[in-house]
Amino acid sequence: MQMSAKINGAAAAAAFLLFYTHLYFPTTVHLYSSATPLLGALVNLTTPSLPLYPFSVDSTSTHHQYDCKYNPLCDDFPPDFPPPDIPAVSIFCVDPNGCCEFTTVQAAVDAVPNHSSKRNVVWINKGIYFEKVTVPASKPNITFQGQGFDLTAIAWNDTAKSANGTFYSASVSVFASGFIAKNISFINVAPIPRPGAVDAQAVAIRINGDQAAFWGCGFFGAQDTLHDDRGRHYFKECFIQGSIDFIFGDARSLYENCRLISIADPVPSGQRSITGSVTAHARVSEDDNTGYSFVNCSIGGTGWIWLGRAWRPYSRVIFAYTSMSDIIASEGWNDWNDHTRDQTVFYGEYKCTGDGANLADRVPYAQKLSDVQVLPYLNTSFIDGDQWLKPYCDSLISA
Repeated sequence: MQMSAKINGAAAAAAFLLFYTHLYFPTTVHLYSSATPLLGALVNLTTPSLPLYPFSVDSTSTHHQYDCKYNPLCDDFPPDFPPPDIPAVSIFCVDPNGCCEFTTVQAAVDAVPNHSSKRNVVWINKGIYFEKVTVPASKPNITFQGQGFDLTAIAWNDTAKSANGTFYSASVSVFASGFIAKNISFINVAPIPRPGAVDAQAVAIRINGDQAAFWGCGFFGAQDTLHDDRGRHYFKECFIQGSIDFIFGDARSLYENCRLISIADPVPSGQRSITGSVTAHARVSEDDNTGYSFVNCSIGGTGWIWLGRAWRPYSRVIFAYTSMSDIIASEGWNDWNDHTRDQTVFYGEYKCTGDGANLADRVPYAQKLSDVQVLPYLNTSFIDGDQWLKPYCDSLISA
C-alpha cells in the first residue's frame, strides 16, 4: 500500500516513540509494544524550553507572542528572544506553539536571504516538526540549533516509491555549503522495510553541500538513513541508526565519537545470515579523494551485518579505534557481489576493539592498517578541516 504524501501525526508519533525505544533499548528493537514510560518523554517534547545560547534575559514579562494574542504556552519562553541581529549573526526563531516568528523550520529557512555571507542561526525549540525541509544551494551558512537530539526533531515519511527515487525521499535535504546542525534529530518515520523490499528506502537527511558539520545530532531511519552524498562533512558525537547501508553516498566525511546502532533483523542463534550493513560508499575512481573515516566510534544493536558494501568500485571506508559488538559479520566487508571490486576498494581497520573487531576471518581485500597508513584518516585534516571547521566552532560559541 502506498503511503499518503501527507504525514499522519498520530502514526508518526508512534513511529517516533519506536525510535526512542531503539535509542534507549536497542536490543529490544523489534518489540513493538506501546507500553513504555517513554511515552511521557514524547509528550514532553511539545513543551517550550529556554535556549541553549548564553543570552542574558532581564525581563520577567510572560507575554511573549507574535500574533498580538496572549498564548499561555509561551509563559516560560524568554521574552527578549531572539536577540537583535549583529553584523556576523542573524537569529531565526522557530517554535511550534507560536512563541516565535516562525512555526515551521522551512518558513525560517525561506526567510534567510539568498547568498548571505552571515551565519544565519535557525534556532528550533523543543518539538517534533512534521515537515519536509530543503536548504537550497542559494542559502549557505545556515545553522539548525535544536535543544537536544532527543528533544528537537524534523520528521517526514517519504520512501523511494512515494518520492520517485531514494535520493528524493529525504526528510531534510541540504544543498547549500556551510551548513551546521547541533542538538537536533533528523528522522524518516516510514515503515521499517523487510530486507529486499522494493522502493522502501527512506532517507532521513541528504547532505549534498560542501563543508557541513554536525554536533550532537541524531539520524533515525532504517534502510539508507543518512545520505552522506557529496562534499566534506564532519560528524561529532552523533547517534546514527539504521539497518541496510544506513550511511551511504560519495562524500569525504569524518565521524568522531559517534554511536552507530543497527536495527537490522536479529539472527537466530547458530545462524549467520547477513541482515544489514553500516556503510555503502560510492567512490567511482582512484583519483577521487572521497571516503568515510570513523574514529573512536562504537557499533552495536541487532542483526549480523557488514561494516560496508562496495556500492561503487573504489569504495573507501576506514574504522579506527572503534568498538564493534558481535553483530559484525566475521568477513567484515562485501564487494557488492562483484569480485572485480576486490582489487579497487579501500577498506581499512586500525586498533578496533570488541567481539566484532577480530580480523582473523576478514575478506582478503580488507586491510589491517599500519601506523603510517592510518595517519591521513585520524583527524580533521582528512576533510581539510583546518581550512573551514574552526570558524564553525567559533560561530556556535558566539551565537
